[in-house]
Amino acid sequence: MTISENTIEVNSQRWFYRQAAPSSKSDKPPVLLLHGLPSHSYTWRQVMPLLAENGLLALAPDWLGFGASAKPSRRDFPYTPTAYSTALSDLIDALELERLSLVVQGFLGFAGIQYALRHPQRVERLIILNTPLSTAAKLPWQMQQWGLPLVGEMLTQDPLLVDRTLEAGSGFVIADQDLAVHRQPFLKTSAVGRALTAVIRQLALPAAMAELESGLSTWEVPTLIIWGMADPWLSPAAAEKLAGDRQNVELVKLPEAKHYPQEHWPQEVSPRIVNFLYRQIS
Repeated sequence: MTISENTIEVNSQRWFYRQAAPSSKSDKPPVLLLHGLPSHSYTWRQVMPLLAENGLLALAPDWLGFGASAKPSRRDFPYTPTAYSTALSDLIDALELERLSLVVQGFLGFAGIQYALRHPQRVERLIILNTPLSTAAKLPWQMQQWGLPLVGEMLTQDPLLVDRTLEAGSGFVIADQDLAVHRQPFLKTSAVGRALTAVIRQLALPAAMAELESGLSTWEVPTLIIWGMADPWLSPAAAEKLAGDRQNVELVKLPEAKHYPQEHWPQEVSPRIVNFLYRQIS
């Protein structure tokens, strides 16, 4: 299954996105997959083909500031969660996705949940992989450093930051050829590092998590949480509580997976997403 590379301009900003199109479409809406920090859409490379093979159109954008998408200055884009949620809404409109299912993962991926809470009528189903969900979530020190004065600017200009973070979060070695793709944007322009520093400084995690806690407490859209239980950065407690409190939320636990389940456990993640999207839910 071929994954194509595409660009679209939205509000004078270039978005890059990967797409896996099915040979024969189903009646299910497209699936939009959103990455976390510090990766880009390539992180979904092993999940997208199975979605397409099962009749689902899969699209995975690079957030602004990441991958091959535009890296605007802070004068043109504030790099706050609200700015990302709004930009995502504009992207979805530009792609003419009237209705969609969302897959989110990681820090920054939660901006996709913010979008869903603000536009529930557009979201068919929501799938969450190891994403901060409550005010108890804290940004790991490894990421906090990227926002420190002077130190942050230096750290985020090191392409090996990607290697260290992805392997620390996943707990496993990532193939050299895959790490080369992940770090490529950092080798092309220093703007990627500056954007990453801006994101950390503007993340405002407590306020964003307060919004998620409040919104998810009354959330009614069918939701699947796939959680790497060995995540060194995020406790499963919020995911377990949400699944326990809401009948529309189910939780699948992957005992050995960590922060980036899609990197090393696509054989567990992909079929569960497909099954959930096709399952009849009363």
